Amino acid sequence: MKAVVTGGAGFIGCNLADRLADGGAQVVVLDALARPGVERNLAWLQARHGAAVTPVIADIRDAAAIAAVIRDADAVFHLAAQVAVTTSLVDPLADFDVNIRGALNVLEAARRRRTPVIFASTNKVYGDLADVALELAGDAYRPRDPDLRASGVDEHRPLDFHTPYGCSKGAADQYVLDYARSFGLPTCVLRMSCIYGPHQMGTEDQGWVAHFLIQALQERPIRIYGDGRQVRDVLHVDDAVSAYLAALGRISEVAGRAFNLGGGPANAISLLQLVGCIEELTGRKVQVEFDDWRAGDQRYYVSDASAARRALGLPRPTPWREGVADLARWLSGKRAERQLVESV
Repeated sequence: MKAVVTGGAGFIGCNLADRLADGGAQVVVLDALARPGVERNLAWLQARHGAAVTPVIADIRDAAAIAAVIRDADAVFHLAAQVAVTTSLVDPLADFDVNIRGALNVLEAARRRRTPVIFASTNKVYGDLADVALELAGDAYRPRDPDLRASGVDEHRPLDFHTPYGCSKGAADQYVLDYARSFGLPTCVLRMSCIYGPHQMGTEDQGWVAHFLIQALQERPIRIYGDGRQVRDVLHVDDAVSAYLAALGRISEVAGRAFNLGGGPANAISLLQLVGCIEELTGRKVQVEFDDWRAGDQRYYVSDASAARRALGLPRPTPWREGVADLARWLSGKRAERQLVESV
């Protein structure tokens, strides 16, 4: 099998490409290498898999390049994107071009051969959930509705795009679903909550679990926008990759469907709860600074991923404390490697 992973040098993309190559696939990693540090992920993939991984350095907005890469592919995992809400507010036109035009380039190239497309969408398609009544429970918000609190947000929640990023990812999400409806293209959408794990280069704008850990390990302050009691469900990247592979494996059954993908209520944590966990892992106090809430931020979002678990045959996700400890070990190891190199 030849699989194309757009954004394949990124965090989720390189983990997915690694698993595909381990399984015997020929993997084309298409990436513009625009995000600082992702070239290290590509080098890691090539060192591990050699000729099984073919890098193509190209922009997702280049329709001719995308068509050439997908021409003989058996599957496409479309993860390339502009991923930050803050960036979308600064430059909404670039956000549109990457997230919508880029997705259409992929869909049009795939349509010529009816190549399956698995698309990385986001929980931001549901908006800020401002209508959900919340209450405080210690260091975390939770819904007053006991059913929502027990299960999380499911796919019946109305779409409500907020911020240019939410609009562009949401529009791409709908295009991917409609290409299944209008053209019979086998597509599947995974609306991800917060994915974390090895190879994540977290920043304030995206990848907050890794960012918090990186700041703490470097003994730098963590800036929190809002009060820190906002809640997300977190999912280890190994579990996310399993879902992407399962979606391809069952594409004839799930074509044209969108699934929420996250850790669910059992892995729902507030920012302050993660800080507390990091303090336990590192054995030292973490300095926290607070700033104003950011546009479109959800005080509460937890996925009901039960539909994905049933349709894709997914196991229960990795418990979040176990997964965060795994990421902390990986980050500590990479930091030690850098210090060794710098000392030589």
